[in-house]
Formats: sequence, structure tokens, C-alpha cells
Amino acid sequence: MLIARSAALFALAALFEIGGAWLVWQGVREHRGWVWIGAGVLALGVYGFVATLQPDADFGRILAAYGGVFVAGSLAWGMVADGYRPDRWDVAGALICLAGMAVIMYAPRGR
Repeated sequence: MLIARSAALFALAALFEIGGAWLVWQGVREHRGWVWIGAGVLALGVYGFVATLQPDADFGRILAAYGGVFVAGSLAWGMVADGYRPDRWDVAGALICLAGMAVIMYAPRGR
């Protein structure tokens, strides 16, 4: 159950961080304005709080593991929001990142 909670928190963090960055991108690069940028900044702030809810207390481990989620989530966001089509190397890289995330986060430790 702890792994399921942790995975759900990583997914929620990705939603806020990637979504926030995308909103800022849209506001600046696509000239959609300050409302989009402001919404993005707020979402990025919420991401920072969601990350603190992970059951593991080690900041470095959480952020390092989240990196794998961010890589895969960014590709998925691009597919849904922008019509991006990852190639096989994108997919392979994302899977490697997720495997690394799982090792960092969920490997048995003798504590």
C-alpha cells in the first residue's frame, strides 16, 4: 500500500510540475499571457508541496527518483497536450528512467 501511495504522489507531483511548466511555456512562448503564466507558477508551487507528502523522508532520494517520473511524464504530456509522437529512443529512455526511479525509491533497504 505504501508503494501505491508513493506512486500516486509521484503522478500528482508530475501533473502539477509538468502542467505548471507547460502553462508557463504557453504563456510565454505561445503568447497566451500573464494568466497562463500565473496559473503555471501556482501549479509549480503546489508541486513543491506535493513532493513533501512522500512517505520517505530523504529529500535527495525523493527528487532523484522523481526525475524518472518527470522524464516519462513529460513525454506523455507532450503526446496528450501537443500531439508529440515519441520515437523508440524516447520510449526506451523513459523506461530506463522509470526503472532507475523504482530502484532508487523502492529497493529494499536494511533500515
